[in-house]
Amino acid sequence: MTLALRAMAQLASWPDLTETPPSCGTGRALRTVHHEIVHFHTDQDVDLHLTARAIRRFEDHLRGATAVRLVPGSRWVTIRLEVETDMDLLLTLVSLALQAHQAWPVSRDAPAAECNDHHDMALPRDHSSGS
Repeated sequence: MTLALRAMAQLASWPDLTETPPSCGTGRALRTVHHEIVHFHTDQDVDLHLTARAIRRFEDHLRGATAVRLVPGSRWVTIRLEVETDMDLLLTLVSLALQAHQAWPVSRDAPAAECNDHHDMALPRDHSSGS
C-alpha cells in the first residue's frame, strides 16, 4: 500500500473529514462541511488547502520542509510523499489546516481556491545559500 493510500485511509477515518470527488477533477479528496481540505492527485502528490494566514504564519517552516512545495498566491501547499516522515508531516499539516479553517474561516462569498494541480508546477524551495 502506498503512503498516499495509507494517509487517505487514516484521514478518511477522522470525524471532521469526508471523502468527496475533488473539484479539480483529479484523484480523490477529503473535505469538511465547508471546504475541501486535501486532494490526493497521485501516489505521491497531495495538495493541502491551508488559509492564507496559516501559510504566512508557518511559511518559514513550510519552506524548510523538503517535501513541501509552495506556489506563490495559492492557498494550497503540495506535499510529496516519498518516505514515512512525509506522511507524518501531511497528517500534522491536515490537523493544522482543520484548525486554521475553524479559527480563520474564509468567507463563503470568496471564490473557491484552485488547488496546485491547476498550476504549471509547484516551485521548490530555494536551496541556495543566499549568494
